[in-house]
Amino acid sequence: MEVEYQEEYIRNSRGVQLFTCKWLPVSPPKALVFLCHGYGMECSDFMKGCGTKLASYGYAVFGIDYEGHGRSMGARCYIKKFDHIVADCSNYFKYISGQEDYKNKRRFLYGESMGGAVSLLVHRKDPTFWHGAILVAPMCKISEKVKPHPMVISMLTRVEDVIPRWKIVPTKDVIDSAFKDPIKREEIRSNKLIYQEKPRLKTALEMLRTSMGLEDSLSEVTLPFFVLHGEADTVTDPEVSRALYEQASSKDKTIKLYPGMWHGLTSGEPDQNIDIVFSDIISWLDKRCDDDYITDSSGAATVIDDIELVPSPMVEISKKKLRQSGSYLCGWKGRRMHHHSAM
Repeated sequence: MEVEYQEEYIRNSRGVQLFTCKWLPVSPPKALVFLCHGYGMECSDFMKGCGTKLASYGYAVFGIDYEGHGRSMGARCYIKKFDHIVADCSNYFKYISGQEDYKNKRRFLYGESMGGAVSLLVHRKDPTFWHGAILVAPMCKISEKVKPHPMVISMLTRVEDVIPRWKIVPTKDVIDSAFKDPIKREEIRSNKLIYQEKPRLKTALEMLRTSMGLEDSLSEVTLPFFVLHGEADTVTDPEVSRALYEQASSKDKTIKLYPGMWHGLTSGEPDQNIDIVFSDIISWLDKRCDDDYITDSSGAATVIDDIELVPSPMVEISKKKLRQSGSYLCGWKGRRMHHHSAM
């Protein structure tokens, strides 16, 4: 299917110019998908494959570079407040959703790594607005393997307002750790829009606080979601996704763990692996765009079956499958959207 690509700059409530882009199918879209990229990443180039793939299957895909990321203005990869990212994404996504062509379309969040945290927090701002989320190796809990000692956090917190932008946080080379395919890894490394220096102090602490806050509130996640994780991921722990799956209150939730795959499931694996991942993502979306997608009068999915373990070379847990028809349940009833003025 032919795909149309467009770019636009907008201005957020703080007066900062932000870059946005979209991939559109030629025919009316099945649904809207909103991209939340990872730490240091950007949408136009790094997430081009994702946007193009989803649009080629009939989805309208929208991306935004966070303040200080990619083509957006602001100090490079400086996150003064994580809430600013969440507010910018929420405002832009709702602005798009309120446009005449999209008012009656289902709305899905798509978050990779840190973008998974952004997606979950955007959902929290208005839980009934979203029809689902795809979470790829999400940052939603600090693994016990890497959680800093409380004394270290306390020491860094004392100086964060004195040297907030200093690039002093030690870290391993994330690109080497995240992307398995050596050719793709070097292409990503050569992308000058991707931040590849040490994290700034304030940025690292904001990400840490956000992760710890999410970890304490995973039970508040109520939207339908599909969480995907490589079992060989050393950037975000697969156990983090298990914790999300187990603790979330969502009635429609699915987890899939991919043996041998790394962090960059949609951009850093060999082509055949990426094809498998996108096939799973598109299948999940298509089922939830089907007219048989059922909700009760409150907008919540009806519980019919218990958790089903699907025999597969990969670990897959799909929850709430309709016994009668074999179709999957929806988590939220669509509602009328209101147009939001420009940010």
